[in-house]
Amino acid sequence: MLKKKAKNWLIYIIKVVVPNHFINKIKRKRQRNKLAQFKASLRNNILTYHEANNDEEIKEVVTYLQKNPVSVFPYNFAKKYKKEVIEVYFDQSNGLRYVMHQNKRLYFKKNMTDKAIKSLYYGLLLDQDKNSPHLYITDNFNLDRHDVVADVGAAEGNFSLSIIESVRKIYLFEPDEEWIEPLKATFEPWKDKVVIINKFVTNFESESTISMNSFYKKNPDITFFKVDIEGEEQNFLNSCESILKKHINLKIAICTYHKQDDEKAFMTQLKSYGFTAQTSRGYMIYMYDKNLDVPYLRRGLIRAQKTC
Repeated sequence: MLKKKAKNWLIYIIKVVVPNHFINKIKRKRQRNKLAQFKASLRNNILTYHEANNDEEIKEVVTYLQKNPVSVFPYNFAKKYKKEVIEVYFDQSNGLRYVMHQNKRLYFKKNMTDKAIKSLYYGLLLDQDKNSPHLYITDNFNLDRHDVVADVGAAEGNFSLSIIESVRKIYLFEPDEEWIEPLKATFEPWKDKVVIINKFVTNFESESTISMNSFYKKNPDITFFKVDIEGEEQNFLNSCESILKKHINLKIAICTYHKQDDEKAFMTQLKSYGFTAQTSRGYMIYMYDKNLDVPYLRRGLIRAQKTC
């Protein structure tokens, strides 16, 4: 008991005497060290588990990890992007910061710093690199001027901004209220073909959620679903089961990296609805999932299509 009191007293003295910024600096250093230890351990586990694997795609990851630290995208393509060269601009007319994305303004949340924006946009560039396992569309799985897109989990809207001039219409589903203002600013030049829905897409209806099944009944023109909703993708599939079963001329790009068994489950489900489906090439190491387990490597997404 005395030792506990002495320890608590010491902590109190440190809090009073030592400046907060110094304490925070120590905390950040400890967090960085802890993260570095975790990454090193994960890297060793992956190399050990896959050392005898002869699959060419897995061998590519192993070769990368033998010479580099673990990362979400364990490929050399990531090295061509640099956070420090990203330019962040300020729009005085609306008080928002933005970057130029494919010669178009991509706006960000009002409370985001230049550093935070650079970090986020850097990740977006990796996501949609032509060699990324997180790439939604390819030369063989593409969109045209007749397509109507449901961007489920739009966030800042980089995917939709990339395709806005190539499609007929886009529905943006984003539950985070702080993204709505920048989304409106980003898509202002195309407001006649963009609808923003500030709700989370899942398998039930409420003030803050929407079922895709009910939305589709009122908007049956949708031909392409892009789905990236932080591990809730299964609920999305369940919410639009009748759509995917009954309708043809549909495409879907759905993320599979958030949870361990999503790839297998989604592939089985989509094929049972009559879709032809393929995984993206390559693997991601989604180290942010506390349940990440062997084989550690996950496909980024599934691209599926059903035509008449």
